[in-house]
Amino acid sequence: MGQLIPNEPLIYERANGVVFARYQNKPEIPRWIIGGDPEEVSKAQGNLFSYSEWSEMMELAETYPTIKKQLQSLLTTYYTIKEHK
Repeated sequence: MGQLIPNEPLIYERANGVVFARYQNKPEIPRWIIGGDPEEVSKAQGNLFSYSEWSEMMELAETYPTIKKQLQSLLTTYYTIKEHK
């Protein structure tokens, strides 16, 4: 949300580690995410995983060949799709 409505009170809510804001007197405007636990915010935004989960996968790939192989396969698929976009 780029601009707030002047003099309109906000209500802050926390649910599942995500902090939302919404207008007290404007129920037609849906609430929006303003912060919270990065992993939970990532899930609430519809992402498959958070940056910290991605970093952990990359770290585990150094130790576990199966994860490394799957990530390499994913990267190949990504570049193939990207080229044909």
